[in-house]
Parts: sequence; structure tokens; C-alpha cells
Amino acid sequence: MRIKWNPIVKKDLRVAARSMRISWGLFAYEALLTMVFLIALAVIQADSRSIYGSGNVYNHLIYLFPVIAIAQVFIVTLIVPILTASAISGERERQTLDIMLTTCMSPFSIVLGKVSSAVVHILFFVTAGMPIMALAFVAGGLNWMNLFYFVLAIILLSVLAGSIGIFCSALCRRTITAVILSFAFYFVFGILTGVPVVIDGALRQWEGVGDSMLFLLFNPIVFFEEFFMQLMSEESIFGSVGYVFSKSDVGFLTYHLAKGKLWMLVSAACLTATAVLFMLAAAWKVNPIHSSAGRRPSGKRAK
Repeated sequence: MRIKWNPIVKKDLRVAARSMRISWGLFAYEALLTMVFLIALAVIQADSRSIYGSGNVYNHLIYLFPVIAIAQVFIVTLIVPILTASAISGERERQTLDIMLTTCMSPFSIVLGKVSSAVVHILFFVTAGMPIMALAFVAGGLNWMNLFYFVLAIILLSVLAGSIGIFCSALCRRTITAVILSFAFYFVFGILTGVPVVIDGALRQWEGVGDSMLFLLFNPIVFFEEFFMQLMSEESIFGSVGYVFSKSDVGFLTYHLAKGKLWMLVSAACLTATAVLFMLAAAWKVNPIHSSAGRRPSGKRAK
């Protein structure tokens, strides 16, 4: 059976394969991960000597996984907006967007192709970093299934960041403006989703936070904190909340979502739904029927 690829993904992969940019990008990525690995290994070895008086660090190599994984999450967060923020605005600057819209592809297929292309590029980087991450699994004793879960989490982050970038690219006419707006949306999801929790806690004199914690389901930072807690210790960062406070203090939904892996799964679903909404909004904006609605030539009256 022949797989039908999105034409935009196919074109971007061919261009990347013929360019040295992806090779230099992989080299820089590997060099940065190696630097993080060596620094983390030196810190672990120094702590092991100060605590146990020996250089045996094998019991602590498991902590290399979250360090390297967080470094990769940080790199992906920076790279994806740059890849997707120029997807539509760059086509507009090169005056090729109208040509693309005259093809048989729908606006949503164009948006989905741009986001999928960014995800594929990120998977190149993540795959290149597997040998370094494998050291934490071989020596640290982690389950290899955790590595698969990490790849799924990276794909989720890439789709979310790519959808935000493509929406900003469709919204702005200049690439640099789209990149800045993408990081502004990061600020909204990373910081402002925690504001209702702070306000609710202040109003309750820090005796509870109620169901305002449900806003954190849309926070990718909290999602990855919960993700690493579940992988490393099989505990939830909200577990202490469920034990210290009653249901009336944290709310019925928050109390039950904080048990097991339910919070992480629901948060992943919320982030996926958010990404789909951003892509639909970008497709609506790219659609020439909607983007040209309400425009009239200056100095002319509507009949």
C-alpha cells in the first residue's frame, strides 16, 4: 500500500535533505546536549563524592534522564516557533502564498502540512539525541518504555508549539513579528494560566485553591513537571495537595484528577485540543475567502 504524504511535508523534506542547514543544526544540537550531559555528570559525581566519599555515581545516573530531557524540551520550545512562524508569513513575503492557495490543497491541509513538517524536523533532532539519552537508561535502570513516552510528549509539545507558530504566522505579515507573538503566547500558557490559582489562593488566605487549578491543565510546564514525576517516582506533583487539603479546598474535579496518571492524560488531551483550535484558526485566517472579507479598495464605496 502506498502512503500518501502531504505535499508540503514531502517538499520540505526534500529541501532539507539537499541543504547543509539541517546538518549544521544537528551538529549544534548534539554539541549542546553533550555539553549538558558532561556538566550534569560532573555535578552528579561531585555530589556523590561529597555525600558518600567515593566516585561511584552509577546509582545516580538515573537523574541524567530528566536533565537531558528538560534540555531537549527547552530546545524544542525555542526551535519550533522559528520553524513555523515563517511558514505563512514567509510565503507571503516571497509572494508565493497566492500560488499555494490556487492548488487543490485546502487551507487546513496547508496548515497541517507546515506543522507536520516542523514535527518531522524535531523528530530528527530527538532521534539524533537518543545515543546520549540511552546512557541514562542503560546505566540508570530506567524502563525503555519511558523513552517512548518521552518521544510522545515531545511530539505533543511540537504540535502545540507548531500550531501556535503557524497561527501567529497567519496572523502577522512579517516573520519577526510572528516569532515575537509566538513567545508571547508561550508566556500566556506558561505564566498566566497560573494567575487564577494565585488569585484564588489569595482570596482564600492560602487555605485552599479550589478548582482554579484546572487552568493548569493547559499549562505545558505543569504537564512536563507531572510527566517527569510520573516517570521517575510514579507520584503526582498534586498528590500532596490531595492529602493535605479536603475536596472542598481543592475542588471535586481537582481532587480526583490529582490521583494517578489522570491529570497528565487529561492535560495532554487539553493541550492537543488547544493545538487543533490554533490550527483551525490559522486555516480560517489563511483561507482567502475569510482573509479578504471586509476589505474594500480605498476611496470606493460599497454598492
